[in-house]
Order: sequence, then C-alpha cells, then structure tokens
Amino acid sequence: MRNLMVNSALVLALLAASALSTPAAASEDEFKAAYAAADAANKEAGKLRNQWTTTANTLAAAKKAADAGDFDKATASAREAEALAKASIFQATSEKTRWKDMEIR
Repeated sequence: MRNLMVNSALVLALLAASALSTPAAASEDEFKAAYAAADAANKEAGKLRNQWTTTANTLAAAKKAADAGDFDKATASAREAEALAKASIFQATSEKTRWKDMEIR
C-alpha cells in the first residue's frame, strides 16, 4: 500500500513538473491546443466520476488569462490543468481495485 502511495506521488510530481515547463512567448494557437487537451482530459476524468475542482479552477484561470491576452500564462495554466486532469484519471483507475487491499479480511 505504501509503495502505491509513493508511486502515485511520484507520478503526480512528474505530471506537475511537465506542466510547468512552458517555453517563452506562447501563441494563441499553442494556448488553444493546450486548452483543448486539458478540456479533453477533464472530460475523461468526468466520465470516470473523478473530476477535481482544482482542475476546473485552473481551466478557468487559463481562459481568463487568454481573454486578457496573456497567452504565456494561459498556456501554462492549461498545461497545469491537463496534468491535474491526468492525475485524477490516474487516481481513479489505480484506486478502482485498490480498495480491496484495504478491506479487513
């Protein structure tokens, strides 16, 4: 069980780190692509009934930054939202059967 928690934390950390490594001067097209990927991942998490509120908040922040014309910040937020959505998908799929390991036998 502890191994699973350590592995989950490592995956989440790697996803977050990859989301924060954004090249300078992002364009509107880059933002749109990043936002579409994040939105798709968030919808997939919704299908698994495991959407995180932080993902929705980060998507809203990305949209707000894009509306203000700050595509660097918008793209970074969209990528972070995608990482959060993927982490929630990972959580949902990994914990689908892990509860059985915690059951008292």
